[in-house]
Amino acid sequence: MARALSFDGAFTALATPFRDGAIDFASVDRLIDYQIAGGISGVVPVGTTGESPVLDSDEAKALIAHVVKRVAGRATVIAGTGSNDTKKTIEATRAAKAAGADAAMVVMPYYNRPTQGGLVAHVRAVHDGTELPIVLYNVPIRTSSDLGLEAIVEIAKHCPRVVALKEATGNVLRTQSVVHALGDRIAVLSGDDALTLGILACGGRGVISVTSNVAPARVEAVVKTFHQGDLAGARAKHFALLPLHEVMFVESNPGPVKAALEQLGILGPEVRLPLVWPSAASVTKVRDELIRQGLLGAR
Repeated sequence: MARALSFDGAFTALATPFRDGAIDFASVDRLIDYQIAGGISGVVPVGTTGESPVLDSDEAKALIAHVVKRVAGRATVIAGTGSNDTKKTIEATRAAKAAGADAAMVVMPYYNRPTQGGLVAHVRAVHDGTELPIVLYNVPIRTSSDLGLEAIVEIAKHCPRVVALKEATGNVLRTQSVVHALGDRIAVLSGDDALTLGILACGGRGVISVTSNVAPARVEAVVKTFHQGDLAGARAKHFALLPLHEVMFVESNPGPVKAALEQLGILGPEVRLPLVWPSAASVTKVRDELIRQGLLGAR
């Protein structure tokens, strides 16, 4: 039976552990178990934080299947399947469905720079060629393609299985516009940890988070506290996390979050080129903030 999807929570954009150039599945298991123990609502493998551009199709399929098996129904699995090739996106989404993922996250095509009409046509083709519920991922700082409000409304009209939008424009007004135009038709998820509270206040439902790799219970608590009607409590929890959110982006994601996870003993110190491991100064900033947050003991 398919999992009933709810987006009222935090979903971790999982880092992909590597060891000697290959996916380190033992560390994947540690990371997932840490997320589940923290009460996270869901996990998102093979996204930006998972270094999706440097995973080949076989690796991505294997990782998604492994995550689904390890999660074992204890949380929602939203598989990153998007690319700048519509055919490949359809194939990856079908593979995620076969692996048992609950939904697919489809990033807007990067590098090609399609028009708004092209973005709509891409999403419609993926929707019509697959069966999973779809979470749109709009992150123009990385793709150079900003999915606009009119295009989102058009997609919502023709694609009933497009159920959510990961909104990472850095502009809370975009969330406000989408919610005003579509109400509850599409759930808006914050794609920027630091903007989660503002997006919730404008009608967003949750967050796809980088920081929750490191602090799953705390990120989840912000969203849950907000939905319980305790705005002051949610604000206090969100503000307490702001320095941690900031340090997670002291260098290009996912370098800092992997440095944090390495400090916590969850994975090893490895990223794939063209990314390189964060500088010693950045690692020190990450470690100092983990200590300040009480996530790591002073050594």
